[in-house]
Amino acid sequence: MTQRDVAGITRPCSVGSASTPLGRSFPASVLLQLCCNQLVPRMTRTKCCKIQAFILIGVLCIMFLIWFEPGLPNQVTTSHTGSSNPVQLLNKATVGPERSPAVYSRSLYFWDDCHRNLSAANVTGFSTLPGHLQNFLYYRHCKQFPLLLDLPHKCGGADGSADVFLLLVVKSSPENYERRQVLRETWAAEREHRGARIRRVFISGTKGVDFEKRQMNRLLALEHKKHGDILQWDFEDSFFNLTLKQVLFLQWMEGRCPQARFLLNGDDDIFAHTDNMVEFLQGHDGGRHLFVGHLIQNVGPIRERGSKYFVPVQVQESESYPPYCGGGGFLLSGHTAMVIHNASKSITLHPIDDVYMGMCLARAGLRPISHMGVRTAGLHIPSSRVGRHDPCYYKDVLLVHRFLPHQIYIMWDQVHDPALRCRMK
Repeated sequence: MTQRDVAGITRPCSVGSASTPLGRSFPASVLLQLCCNQLVPRMTRTKCCKIQAFILIGVLCIMFLIWFEPGLPNQVTTSHTGSSNPVQLLNKATVGPERSPAVYSRSLYFWDDCHRNLSAANVTGFSTLPGHLQNFLYYRHCKQFPLLLDLPHKCGGADGSADVFLLLVVKSSPENYERRQVLRETWAAEREHRGARIRRVFISGTKGVDFEKRQMNRLLALEHKKHGDILQWDFEDSFFNLTLKQVLFLQWMEGRCPQARFLLNGDDDIFAHTDNMVEFLQGHDGGRHLFVGHLIQNVGPIRERGSKYFVPVQVQESESYPPYCGGGGFLLSGHTAMVIHNASKSITLHPIDDVYMGMCLARAGLRPISHMGVRTAGLHIPSSRVGRHDPCYYKDVLLVHRFLPHQIYIMWDQVHDPALRCRMK
């Protein structure tokens, strides 16, 4: 291919060429050469070069806009790789324009691969531990995981989060759709009560592998799209990862909702009288320490292997726990939430999440306190003449653990019934 200059002298085109798979030489900039030779054959060399430059600048601008597009999607789709690592991470190499990382504050947040700590297997008695405890020890140092579903505007932005009086933080596994749906229609409804703004988030990990994991992720994505209340990270949602879930939420809160005044942190099977909570909390200052619930103290790790709460000496050698509140549900100030977040940065993960909260408080020199309205061990009904779910025993509580979805739905309606008359004996 040739081009003509002003004097009409024919000379070879100076554009580089590349070889095709068939071995023949092929121009690297076909479009630009067509511009020089076929589309505008009488154009001077100077004008042609100017057009080439404009086209190249335009292409570079388009590539720049695509690469640095500010509107990052909230969902990052990851796939199970078949690794034995129960917590798959999104690393820098796998993040591109088509796989955006989560966004914290005003900067991109990337995750490096968190590898198995092989030295954990050298601990005496490691081989005798159940598989879930071995995995916990292998990966207990991992505290950063990809955020799959984000809620950047849940609290009105970091600067507007002071308008959130009570943030309901509900721990929920992906499969618990019915529980989440009932809570949305009852005590976790986003609303204002006595001038106090209430907002809701469900915090979750992933469940299963391959097809099951994709289905559960799709379920949460659908809920996220419809209700705007799901926070999901790419780690295995299990009992011993509840502590990890708490730590990840506090990381999110620091960037997205740092000025929320108070939080309810609880399970998705509690009955929470959030109206009563607001009225109780309005007598406190969200900028000072507050951590209230069902106080547990003077206890230590359970060493029975058959227990759900089994903690062997390989995980904790000490025979005592600091004071803590039952993890079914507790109330805390925004100030205390950030204190716990900062303490967690230097405290090794513990498999029992409520104990870990107590450890963080103890590190900061703070203590939890008891409240009779928080019944994470259930509510004792003193009379055998009434049912265990008589609304007269629940109308003044803050929260009670262990409710089925239909029981929550009915109880919320009953305690708000204007015709409810209670004569307690």
